Amino acid sequence: MPTPPAPRAARLALLTALGTLCGCATVDPGPDFERVGTHVARATGQTQLFDPRQMQAGQDWITAALADGLTASEAAQIALLNNPTLQGALYRIGMARADLVQAGLLSNPTLGLALRLPSAGGLANLDFDLAQNIADLWQIPVRERAAARNLEQTILQIAHLAARTAADAKAACYEAGGAARRLAITRENLAVSETVVDLTRLRRRAGAGSELDVNLAQGVLLQAELAVKRARLAEATAMRSLATILGLADDPQRIRLAEPLPLPPGDTFDPDRLTALALDRRLDLQALRAAVASADERLQLQRLRVFPTLSVGVAFEREARERATGRNFVVETALASAAAGQLTPPDPKPRAGDLNTDFVIGPMIALELPLFDQNQARIARAGYELAQRQRLLEGLERSVRQEVRQATDQARTAWELARFYAEKVVPQAHRSLEMSRDSYRAGKSSILSVLDAERAYLAARQDQAAALQQAAAVVPVLERTVGLPLADLLPPSDGKPPTTTRPTTITDVPIEGQS
Repeated sequence: MPTPPAPRAARLALLTALGTLCGCATVDPGPDFERVGTHVARATGQTQLFDPRQMQAGQDWITAALADGLTASEAAQIALLNNPTLQGALYRIGMARADLVQAGLLSNPTLGLALRLPSAGGLANLDFDLAQNIADLWQIPVRERAAARNLEQTILQIAHLAARTAADAKAACYEAGGAARRLAITRENLAVSETVVDLTRLRRRAGAGSELDVNLAQGVLLQAELAVKRARLAEATAMRSLATILGLADDPQRIRLAEPLPLPPGDTFDPDRLTALALDRRLDLQALRAAVASADERLQLQRLRVFPTLSVGVAFEREARERATGRNFVVETALASAAAGQLTPPDPKPRAGDLNTDFVIGPMIALELPLFDQNQARIARAGYELAQRQRLLEGLERSVRQEVRQATDQARTAWELARFYAEKVVPQAHRSLEMSRDSYRAGKSSILSVLDAERAYLAARQDQAAALQQAAAVVPVLERTVGLPLADLLPPSDGKPPTTTRPTTITDVPIEGQS
């Protein structure tokens, strides 16, 4: 007899629903990676980020960036694409997405089957039950919210790590640039010392100087040579550090820096404005706020787990059937044959009363009774975790306020020092050196005054290089502290181009004896 349409449609709908439940557990973290990239772009101004789904993407760009000289912005971009620590951390997003998918799944049903054989033979006793834990119905929404908060926290944490990595790459690039500049300065200083030695030798040959003057000048020259060696090592070390944060395995000496250290901006920063921006935009603050929300959801989940399991289902039992006794199949065959008029075997079916053919079937329910474990400890732990994260959030907000003020003070001081060295200290030291040389040539002073002026000039040039490097280094510190690129930290434009004061660089001061 054909199956009626209605039951067939019902079975088809049931199978479709079961197939949907079984097949919807897919993990696709692609949109999550894109959200990380959006956060990183806002915090750093860089548009590309390593994507675990596209392992080779960006490698051609990295090769091209290294070929034509490396800028600080390109260093930040390469670090976002190629830093192995950041690459490994990005996989945590896929893990958090998988946790969210798992949180939304129903627990599997339980199947119980028992078979007990009678000692006297016959059919066995059969117990069968099928049950589903329906506590998932009110626990899944809370589990999903907690997992979603955790995913959001992970995304923000990774984005914060990426922003810090980009800032560290910029700082390493500036450090390498400063080290290269200091090496160039030591070589220029060596040339200055050589001109002083040549001057003392000329004076000695003219009979106006002595061998002591030459020896004293050569002593300063030796110190300048040692400074070159130390600067060369410092420059190589800085380049290796830069290569490490960029994730490069090639010889760091092959990296060519394409730009000098940036000039200090002429704009000033309002600490209150930057503090407000940091409290709103810092990714670690946003991540900790998501962590607080996640802890609150976990507390609600633990409260729902006082009754962790409530299973409903169906149970079936068939009682055991003992082997039939007392039948004489020879007599029964004779009686059946006589009644039929021919040889007829007896009816093999059990006679009424010989066997118990009853079975029972019906609904079942199973509930875990919270007699000894009422989940108090897990509820308390979740409460303590929530309180802890709330305190951590308050502490971080307070620290951010102080960090922004500290970074602002450091930036202002570093930029003022760089301008002060360029506009006053180095030119003054150079004038003193020139005056002492002229006085020595005229026989009005001794070589000691020249050497003192030379030492002061060389030291001023070294200090200026350090000041320029420090002025550049506070830029990524300020960006990292506020959580925004420098362009977004500048005061709102009034329609005029930003004012900058160009400091006199090292090479603007003429050095006697150099072409």
